[in-house]
Amino acid sequence: MAIDTLPPLRDVIAAHELRARKSLGQNFLLDLNLTAKIARAAGDLGGADVLEVGPGPGGLTRGLLAEGARKVLAVEKDTRCLPALAEIAAAYPGRLEVVNGDALELDPLAHLTPPIKVVANLPYNVGTELLVRWLTPAAWPPTWSSLTLMFQREVAQRIVAAPGSKAYGRLALLAQWRTRPRIVMDLPPEAFTPAPKVRSAVVHLEALPEPRFPADPKVLERVVAAGFNQRRKMLRASLKGLAPHIEEVLESVGIDPTARAETLSLEQFCALARALQR
Repeated sequence: MAIDTLPPLRDVIAAHELRARKSLGQNFLLDLNLTAKIARAAGDLGGADVLEVGPGPGGLTRGLLAEGARKVLAVEKDTRCLPALAEIAAAYPGRLEVVNGDALELDPLAHLTPPIKVVANLPYNVGTELLVRWLTPAAWPPTWSSLTLMFQREVAQRIVAAPGSKAYGRLALLAQWRTRPRIVMDLPPEAFTPAPKVRSAVVHLEALPEPRFPADPKVLERVVAAGFNQRRKMLRASLKGLAPHIEEVLESVGIDPTARAETLSLEQFCALARALQR
């Protein structure tokens, strides 16, 4: 089923000779029904501006516009994709702005008006770095209300992981401290061109008005990083660089010094961060 009057993506890719580049982490999603489904996973787009990173030939871009996004800012590093994106902009006058540049260096607030949602099939090579940046702004709540992002399924599982699981670590704690993350869609390799070697998943992260538990962000980050940098070590060993009497600090908040980071809950990490700050 067509979602707009523009040509099928396979025809667009052929017309503009857009072969996906591994160096840019590109895997194009060609099924426009799937891209529209991803857009719907972001919720009501009618009153929101949307930031999209790595639109490629514009499959998800078209889904976002067809689902009613007020405006889409598409940030694309690959100049080969710009003519295809220009055709979409012409079909949706005044609703698509394309910026040729690096999303890691762009200030989207110069182009967008809140409320802002981020929806993207992120390039594999910068996906996690972008997520961490969005989760760690200078002030909270952030400028965006939600993130709806596609990752390798392994990364998606790390975002929603529970304590005690192999996937549980820094990414889970960063995401779950300030957002409500959930996996909303799985995609097989054959949905993409070229087909990656791994499955993909879409994660929706809704920003919370304030963090689940009080803690200084920088202190919490140091505690989490130290704990998981040597995750097989007991906390009294992995955290000894944070305080001279770390065992006493751990015991003061009810944490066994012989426990390992992967067994601690988010609430316990926050309590530990507050104790260390004191």
